[in-house]
Amino acid sequence: MISWNSLKPLPLQKKVSALYEHANFVMAIRYYNYKINLYLLGTDYVEVFVNHKYSSIDRIDLLDTQHSRMKFYSDQIKLPSF
Repeated sequence: MISWNSLKPLPLQKKVSALYEHANFVMAIRYYNYKINLYLLGTDYVEVFVNHKYSSIDRIDLLDTQHSRMKFYSDQIKLPSF
């Protein structure tokens, strides 16, 4: 099973491919200029930052459970306690 630790060092395009093949889409939120797609990759939650203005993926990161964005997720779904 693939995890964030094996995905993290990959270039962006390979991360996109790996998420498409191995992760499950959970939900999406709007956050400033981004649509952020949340995926479950094994036991790791991963955020994909989609920039609508440029129709591009700007970054893919492990979910930061201390970030204020968590409120947007918890308003819609129940995430495990971190």
